[in-house]
Amino acid sequence: MDQMMGDGGRFPLETWFWEMPICTRWWTTATVLTSGLVQCQLVTPFQLFYSYRAVFQKSQYWRLLTTFLYFGPFSLDLLFHVYFLQRYSRLLEESSGRSPAHFSWLLLYAMACLIMMSPLVSMPFLGHPLSSTLVYIWSRRNPDTRLSFLGLLVFTAPYLPWVLMGFSLTLHGTIPKDEIMGVLIGHVWYFFTDVYPPLHGGSRPFDPPMWWRRIFEGRPRGETADVINNEIAVAGAEVVPPEVR
Repeated sequence: MDQMMGDGGRFPLETWFWEMPICTRWWTTATVLTSGLVQCQLVTPFQLFYSYRAVFQKSQYWRLLTTFLYFGPFSLDLLFHVYFLQRYSRLLEESSGRSPAHFSWLLLYAMACLIMMSPLVSMPFLGHPLSSTLVYIWSRRNPDTRLSFLGLLVFTAPYLPWVLMGFSLTLHGTIPKDEIMGVLIGHVWYFFTDVYPPLHGGSRPFDPPMWWRRIFEGRPRGETADVINNEIAVAGAEVVPPEVR
């Protein structure tokens, strides 16, 4: 029994779960739970997909989130999607310093872009293109990493999105619009976070704003000290009698 337990008395699956960065952990969990709810017939896919009319005219705002969480019923296809989701989401979140603020801002950007583009391609579920966005960004940031596809094709990471597109085209016989959307949105993010700053004096227009960082990280120490000093100065000024001033 002890041999089945990992470090700290945990099962390997439990250890794997808690070692994931927080955003990846809960996105993966929500994806599996959503498919489980559909499998148990507690909800239907028709209640989950994104529709402009359903969201903004019928106030079904949960669809803005659930459209990114449903990849289909329990199957090998779902397992494949969950694997890609947690693997490249985890790698990307860890490379950002495991910062929930920065990685969640990337997710928010990608989700907003996909929702705006979805009516153009009639795509109700957007989880796959969101995963494709993360795969593209990771592949561009790791140009020297060598990968193997199905044990047959060896290539470097920047070719990964195109290999997946070719596989999808061969398997389904249709143009993979979801992966193309992911590449376009991911390339914009990659350009403004990795290519643009060195050319423009370190300016980073796609970094999360300070108010977003405060939600996840609280106030920076320096800013907190300045606020306290200002409050002390104001309080002291109020205490001094007017004739002394």
